[in-house]
Amino acid sequence: MKKIKVANPIVEIDGDEMARVIWRHIKEYFIFPYLDINIIYFDLGIKNRNITNDQITIDAAYAIKKYNVGIKCATITPDEDRMKEFHLKKMWNSPNGTIRNIINGTVFREPIIVKNIPRSIPSWINPICIARHAYADQYQAVDFFIEEKGKLYISFVPDDNKKNKSIKFKIHHFIGPGIAMGMYNTDQSIYGFARSCFNYSVYKKWPLFLSTKNTILKTYDGRFKKIFQEIYNNEFKSKFEKLQITYEHRLIDDMIAKSIKLNGKFIWACKNYDGDVLSDFIAQGFGSLGMMTSILLTPDGKTLESEAVHGTITRHYRLHQNGQETSTNPISSIFSWTRGLKHRAILDKNRDLKFFSEKMEKTCIDFIESGNMTKDLFQLSYKNEKKNNYLNTKTFIKKLKIFFDERIKSKNI
Repeated sequence: MKKIKVANPIVEIDGDEMARVIWRHIKEYFIFPYLDINIIYFDLGIKNRNITNDQITIDAAYAIKKYNVGIKCATITPDEDRMKEFHLKKMWNSPNGTIRNIINGTVFREPIIVKNIPRSIPSWINPICIARHAYADQYQAVDFFIEEKGKLYISFVPDDNKKNKSIKFKIHHFIGPGIAMGMYNTDQSIYGFARSCFNYSVYKKWPLFLSTKNTILKTYDGRFKKIFQEIYNNEFKSKFEKLQITYEHRLIDDMIAKSIKLNGKFIWACKNYDGDVLSDFIAQGFGSLGMMTSILLTPDGKTLESEAVHGTITRHYRLHQNGQETSTNPISSIFSWTRGLKHRAILDKNRDLKFFSEKMEKTCIDFIESGNMTKDLFQLSYKNEKKNNYLNTKTFIKKLKIFFDERIKSKNI
């Protein structure tokens, strides 16, 4: 087929380990043969981030803001072991956290449903979308050791230095070593989060739930609850009523219990850390992190970054390094490309690119439903099967490309 011309650039963010290997295959088999596209490339592999003192991550985030579309591979967030392994100057922050704080959007994560992958929770027959507030909280917190006896305070000093407006709270009187943390969020970001969630709920025509622990964090979580209710009452109530969908706030523990009983097709808005944990919970409930989509969307809907939900798949990479065969699921990484390209198509009004993105996704689903699986999916579907009738990484990708090409030629897509 003639290559599809993509008028405006996309920002590509390369990653680490086995995810990086798969990323290269995806470009080779599914991007370059079909698209005439200008890619603004950033290598966010851990070594390059270390060389650039992580400036490359900041540059990538601002490039996404400029070009409105970013497509990201999984990257390493180093701990102490990784710091030693790669001889890092410091334990660099999460690239995802840095990018999200600069773009200031909401992360929407949703399972990719295929008929022959069983759910751990049988009632989940439809997708559940986690809307994660992708700003501040624990991800921009200051945490530190307390090494001796003493008093811990938190204070706020206004820029105008008016003493009567300064605030100081005593947190704890330490009688020995311990740990402490201070974190924050802003009204501006919470308002943006709320509008993103309500707009996406209207787009999907699904009900929206917000979960917090405002009974404990009465001011902090209470602010989320208050702002969401304000935005709903003033801007979205009539839209929701017209679509016959609902908005509701629930305590997070109550919401987890309720989610088990529902059959899906709802959006669950979560604070930053809650969304991090619960998106993995939802992924495992539907089968696999390798079968999830993830997009970061700004409140105005203009800028989108799509990413692979899973990590860098270190265990498989160690096998790959030793020349051993792996069976690594590439679907989430493929959908990272297709969701980003679809947004580019919507912004540019490029019907051919939109068609390509949607049909690539449908091909992936049909391919798996026809019995072609990597090891993780095969073990979910055939738990008692003694034969290892699954495909290795490269064979899966090559067969998927043949499957896609045949459908394009026959127009059976």
